[in-house]
Amino acid sequence: MEDNICECTVIHEETVKKVKKTMPEDGLIYDLAEFFKVFADSTRMKIIYALMEDELCVCDIANIVKTTQSAISHQLRILKQSKLVKYRKEGKVVYYSLDDEHIAQIVKKGREHIEEL
Repeated sequence: MEDNICECTVIHEETVKKVKKTMPEDGLIYDLAEFFKVFADSTRMKIIYALMEDELCVCDIANIVKTTQSAISHQLRILKQSKLVKYRKEGKVVYYSLDDEHIAQIVKKGREHIEEL
């Protein structure tokens, strides 16, 4: 028998009941899974890291990430739809920034977890 497979067939009723009470609704679980999917792209992560430092226009982001403005615009659209970035216009220039500090905190915590492994 493998170490990671339980041989027990007894349900621990109280523990299961307690955990079930704390479980979010399926809709929230789905939304959370979709939220984390957005982080699963290296280009989007580079954009987020760049925006953790300062607000930037598409041209600047493309230069930092070393890809095309078109590719950056596509990824920014996804990040905007997921409410991870916001933008402001100044004349003809559009500046992007993280939507709020939570985004940077999530990335920093993820990095801490990876670096401790």
